[in-house]
Amino acid sequence: MEHITLLIGIVIVTALVFDFTNGFHDTANAMATTISTGALRPKTAVAMSAGLNLVGAFLSVEVAKTISGGIIDESSGIRPEVIFAGLVGAIIWNLLTWLAGLPSSSSHALFGGLIGATLVSVGTHGVHGQAVVMKVLIPAVAAPFVAGLASMAATRLTYRLTRTRAEADTAKGYRAGQIASAALVSLAHGTNDAQKTMGVITLALITGGVVAPHSDPPMWVIASAGLAIALGTYLGGWRIIRTMGKGITDIQPPQGFAAQTGAAATILASSHLGFALSTTQVCSGAVMGSGLGRKGGVVRWSTAGRMVVAWGLTLPAAGLVSAGAAFLADQGTWGVTAVAVLALAIGGGIWAASRRKPVDHTNVNDGPAAEPAGVVTTALQTVAPPPAGPVVTAATAPAAAEAVVTPTHPDPVVTPTHPDPAQSPARPAAATS
Repeated sequence: MEHITLLIGIVIVTALVFDFTNGFHDTANAMATTISTGALRPKTAVAMSAGLNLVGAFLSVEVAKTISGGIIDESSGIRPEVIFAGLVGAIIWNLLTWLAGLPSSSSHALFGGLIGATLVSVGTHGVHGQAVVMKVLIPAVAAPFVAGLASMAATRLTYRLTRTRAEADTAKGYRAGQIASAALVSLAHGTNDAQKTMGVITLALITGGVVAPHSDPPMWVIASAGLAIALGTYLGGWRIIRTMGKGITDIQPPQGFAAQTGAAATILASSHLGFALSTTQVCSGAVMGSGLGRKGGVVRWSTAGRMVVAWGLTLPAAGLVSAGAAFLADQGTWGVTAVAVLALAIGGGIWAASRRKPVDHTNVNDGPAAEPAGVVTTALQTVAPPPAGPVVTAATAPAAAEAVVTPTHPDPVVTPTHPDPAQSPARPAAATS
């Protein structure tokens, strides 16, 4: 019993470490657009988000019960070693995607880790396949589209309602709206993501015989999970904040307000229904929708494509790592020790690699390099061109027709090289940036 108690303690600590990585990995979900538009200073934004994540952790336990008794069968012979292995896989995937600046799903990393470890240690009967499909896979596919469509509609409505007002007149209102909607996303994030760690700790307590099956998370579990995710949020996942705020699209305050409001509504609705969806995918879909909703807006599809690939790889990749960890952990005490040492070594190596090009609150708003216009972007700009087109003089009309407009400069001004058209060189002029 002493060994089980010690092992459960190790699982609880590892779960809180995962919760901490979840916090800094997913800070971008709530605050990236607010920081990128300048509505809040970076440090102020992450401090507010941390506090509201903590509050949100106390509002519901529906998602926690989905984790502790919905996806994994508590009575199938799951042992603490299995949960430990699942958490290790989730943490390593979180750290790898954080290093790459990719807003992948911490939730799906956790699901993949638990499923992979359970399949190796217990077999297929340890996983509730129907629950995985209904409460994980279907929401994973549907949520980004729902949030994206809601955000796109909200963005178009917002611009339509304020089309006769000067930008300076609406700036203050949009700033307040962004802060309020970011607060709502942070609160929603606490109600969804903090509960996942509560569910894992509760599952470990059930497997160790500490609490009865189908129990709600004890209060100390709720408090510790809330504090861990809040601390991780406060430290700020600056790399992912940069990608979300600057890498997907150039967000203006009306778009930021619309994206955050649409994402918060989607997350809160899913928490109420017990759907353990990915807040990362919801918020990323909302940001892309806001880019498509603004007339002349541009989505950087290469960045979006890398994100979607990471989303698709998260479940199987975390599951594979956890399966290997579970195989080692099943060998006994030395196997659990080996998994812990390997996890620490890999985590330390990722942290050391991140120090080569650090990203923090001082450079988080440095945008990515310009991305050439692709086929999708060009087609969208043809249907919905920027509000103000290039200024073209009579002498340069033929040259302007051949000018290439990049998405980072939607309104280039094409002017003749020489005042006298007769002195202009025969070659076509190019748009200057």
